[in-house]
Amino acid sequence: MLEQAGVLDRRRDGLIAAYIRVSRVAGNLFAHSPYPTLAQDSVFLGPDSHRFGDYILRNLDGLKDGAAVLDYGAGAGVGGITAATNLAEATLTLADINPKALFLSSVNAAHAKVDYRTVEVQRPEDVPGEFDLIVMHPPFMIDPERRAYRDGGDLYGGRLSLDWALGGMQRLAPGGRLVMHTGVSIVEGRDVVQDAFVAAMPGAGFTLDYHLLDPDIFGDELATEAYAEVDRIAAVGLRIERSA
Repeated sequence: MLEQAGVLDRRRDGLIAAYIRVSRVAGNLFAHSPYPTLAQDSVFLGPDSHRFGDYILRNLDGLKDGAAVLDYGAGAGVGGITAATNLAEATLTLADINPKALFLSSVNAAHAKVDYRTVEVQRPEDVPGEFDLIVMHPPFMIDPERRAYRDGGDLYGGRLSLDWALGGMQRLAPGGRLVMHTGVSIVEGRDVVQDAFVAAMPGAGFTLDYHLLDPDIFGDELATEAYAEVDRIAAVGLRIERSA
């Protein structure tokens, strides 16, 4: 069946490898790309995905039954499926620029018995509709190869985190909530992404909770030339709420 699905690689050494792996996060199974994720269209799932799922579960309080959930930059769908399977009668929109991600996340959502749809878009503000909950796990690394699942742009890898959040806020329903897990670079003792969020947040109508989740991740990256100016990389969680 795997061969018929086109997900087996018959290697020259006679062994057979799979083009997908399956991992369990927050009780659900997720098909994703195998390590090492070198291809431009890789669908990543790793330790950050577990931290992301856990952070979502701690930020579902007060959301109504039948909530409309958007997972932007869905990848394997960890964020949206974790949310939707823990909210009664939730509907899920999986959005990504990567068709391979949309295919795998749709398989994962169907397996989890979630009511879902997929949309291929370039920006969160391009997703039609309003949402009670938006979850995001943007790429946040400085990646000279500019792989879509990994490269976070300027701000030492934090640009997509800022842009996705500001774009996603435009799709929040009144009383809606945006939950993001991301990584940030600490440069000369400053969190450059937090500074950018404070400067860019609207003066009224939204509240921001910016929470440190892990002060030091991906320490091996600091030895690379791209991170020569960075003290450390930290994992943070953001919770943005729109007033009702």
